[in-house]
Amino acid sequence: MKYRVCVLGATGLVGQRFVSLLARHPWFELEILTASKKYVGMKYGEVVNWVVDNSMPEDVGEIEISSVDPEVIAREKPDIAFSALPSDVAVEVEVELLKRGINVVSNASPMRMEPDVPLLNPEVNADHLELVKQQVRRGWRGILAKVPNCSTAILTLALKPIADEFGIKRVIVSTMQSVSGAGFRGVPSVAILDNVIPYIKGEENKVERETLKILGSVEEGKIRYADIGVTASCHRVMVLDGHLEAVFVETSKKTAVEEVKEVLREFRGNKIRGMNLPTAPSEPVVVKEEPDRPQPRLDRMAGRGMSVVVGRVREDKVLGGVKFVVLGHNTVRGAAGTAVLIAELITREGLI
Repeated sequence: MKYRVCVLGATGLVGQRFVSLLARHPWFELEILTASKKYVGMKYGEVVNWVVDNSMPEDVGEIEISSVDPEVIAREKPDIAFSALPSDVAVEVEVELLKRGINVVSNASPMRMEPDVPLLNPEVNADHLELVKQQVRRGWRGILAKVPNCSTAILTLALKPIADEFGIKRVIVSTMQSVSGAGFRGVPSVAILDNVIPYIKGEENKVERETLKILGSVEEGKIRYADIGVTASCHRVMVLDGHLEAVFVETSKKTAVEEVKEVLREFRGNKIRGMNLPTAPSEPVVVKEEPDRPQPRLDRMAGRGMSVVVGRVREDKVLGGVKFVVLGHNTVRGAAGTAVLIAELITREGLI
């Protein structure tokens, strides 16, 4: 038996990624798509401007666009709603679905930092899923899990093996983020062509705060945030897909470059190891030895876009630790792919 799923906000870039990943998923049946009110009743293939890097599944194009009204969606009784809604409408819609017994895995930023809402990067903190037990206090009959900010998802996947083996005191990260991270209409071409924009509204705060929650631990039903200093500078660059991050890490224990490379290569994620989740990459962290890798054009689809690629691992003599570059696909690992992986974890854990 497959779980019935829907995508909220199916015509945007992340929504299209959801559709692409779910159309032929072995566990999920994609049956409901929502978009702007003006498209309700029209076929998905007629209204979507498909721009992701594989062709739109033909059968999906025939699905009729549904209203985003929670009452309408609830009548269709999906098991899981994947949310790619804009932040300003996500909270109301998602909460109303939860009250009606619909489980929500959301890419939208609101409620990520709520104490009873798990902010999940499954290989890193699958154990945080136990927070959903507390959500009944809100009167929800469904469960809510949030996907991290795209840069945070990429960063924490690379930091987790280092934190486990050597401990981390401080992290300095400078991101070079692709234009797709801003959405289909997010950055005008006249602003980004021949340019780098050294500011992304709200991004640095998300990276700094979310990293501490994800790398934290669950103690007595609450998240104890990681005791790490994290500072970020975030920049938009003229790349279509893939966020590149320069990372500087002060470790608690003395490290050697080859040891760091080894723990990164061996990392599989303790809790989900052996679960055989369909979207989980066989190597969550791929380590490159070439001096000029990773590069977005060459490496963003590693592990079908679900792996992060680390390169230029070297000693940091100023901080006392290591420095490296990490790349991840922002709409796959940093958004829709992680959401699908979270949903697989939830179903495997028997929470649906």
